[in-house]
Amino acid sequence: MEKINFRHSLIFFNFCIFFSPFYLLLNFEPVLFCLFLILILGISHGALDNVKGKKLLRLFGYKSTFYFYLAYIVISILIIFFWLLFPNTVLLLFLIVASYHFGKEDTVFTFKKKFLISECLYFLKGSAVILTPLLFQKDKTNEIFQILNFNFFESQIFSNHFLITLLCLSFLSSLFISNQKNSDMKGLMIMDFFSLIILNIFLTPVLAFTIYFCFLHSIRHSISLVFELDKSFKSGFKKFISRAIPLTCITGIIFLVAIYFLSNFYMLDEAIYKVIFIGLASLTFPHILLEYLLEKNEKRT
Repeated sequence: MEKINFRHSLIFFNFCIFFSPFYLLLNFEPVLFCLFLILILGISHGALDNVKGKKLLRLFGYKSTFYFYLAYIVISILIIFFWLLFPNTVLLLFLIVASYHFGKEDTVFTFKKKFLISECLYFLKGSAVILTPLLFQKDKTNEIFQILNFNFFESQIFSNHFLITLLCLSFLSSLFISNQKNSDMKGLMIMDFFSLIILNIFLTPVLAFTIYFCFLHSIRHSISLVFELDKSFKSGFKKFISRAIPLTCITGIIFLVAIYFLSNFYMLDEAIYKVIFIGLASLTFPHILLEYLLEKNEKRT
């Protein structure tokens, strides 16, 4: 598994080096392309939450999946509701939770035992996903945040010096995570970190995030799910595709309907930005809660 993750990071790193600079020749924001990738590749890595939900319910002695779907939908709707009421608070909370999630899901395979410090390291490492666009594409990133009614990072506190300091801490956390591992793991962490920097130097914030989210984060998580379903990659991949397609399609349809509705009130690009970020937030919170509850209760059995 570690060798597969290393090769994946190596391929992704080389892709970032050789193909990112060519985007400068295009000079436009492929918003629809980003939406397509997120709907197809990004969302699919969480499309097995229903399978994990069934597993969690069995631990509590429930056979019906009704309670899982009800809880998942209610939490998602509440996130959207509170986002509309308190956009600054909910988006800030989402960025914090997302940083932890990205850091954990991208590196959890390196820790055999979990410690309190590992949770902090997950957050610091994952924060690079948020910090790199703020540092290298600050104006464009703040433009997107303004569309989302978010002005937190416009504060003078978030100077380039401060962001560089935080990014250095993120890099050090990656080195610490891989400190007691072999050279492949250290190389993996370093490549992942600099891939984010390269993406955000050459690409727009949304495109850089999309490439990372779909081709590094989602694929890595999907690979782990494939091996959870079956020890054979070929067999596990077939199971993953067949089980992921239904919820991916349903979620994609909901996203497209939301964009169609919002396009009556906003420019198309703005509607897509809102649906991408609010939609991902509404899915991320129940997804992370499910992972936490499942991990917590599996330890007790």
